[in-house]
This record gives sequence, structure tokens and C-alpha cells, in this order.
Amino acid sequence: MNTSLSCPRCNSTRITTRDYGRKAGGAVGAAAGAAGSAAAALGGAEAGAALGLIAGPVGSIFGGLAGGLLGALFGGAAGCAAGSAVGEQIDTHVLDNYACSACGHVFGKQHSS
Repeated sequence: MNTSLSCPRCNSTRITTRDYGRKAGGAVGAAAGAAGSAAAALGGAEAGAALGLIAGPVGSIFGGLAGGLLGALFGGAAGCAAGSAVGEQIDTHVLDNYACSACGHVFGKQHSS
């Protein structure tokens, strides 16, 4: 809830944000980051398998799985952060991101007082 804004229709200060751009950007960014980190995940899997050889064949398998999984997780997290940042800018400057809880009016920051 953001009390510094008021509804241009009814002047209520019960304003919430919808954040559709941030949510969509985060989801798309996470998916793209995880998919885009496939090469890094494979590299991490190879490194994990090589280091896991110290513990034998079972260590190599678990090291490869852990390296690949960590690569995908880090890529997804980085993509989510970047997508959320872009989505937040879209929410702020393009979309009508604010909704009045009192009357239901939806408006953007440029319309707020």
C-alpha cells in the first residue's frame, strides 16, 4: 500500500500496486536465464564431474549433477532479477500500475497527485 498517492477519481489514499510488468518480467527472465545458462550448466557439470572423480564414479555423477543444477539456478536467478528490473520500469512508465481499493479506479503515476 502506498499512502503518498491518492486516487484521481475519489481522492482515497488506499492505493495498491498491480505490478504486472514486474511479475511477468521476472517469470520470463527466470525462464530465459535458466535456458540461457545451459552452456554454463554443462560447463559446471563437467567441472563438477572432474572434481567428483576424486571420490570415484559415484562422486563424479553427483558432482556433475550438482554443477549442472547450480549453473541453471544461478542463471535463473540472474534472469529473474534482470527481468524484474525491466518489468518495474514498464510498470512505472508505461502501464497503469496503481489501483484504488476504495473505488476500483486504475491509474498510472502520471495521473496521480
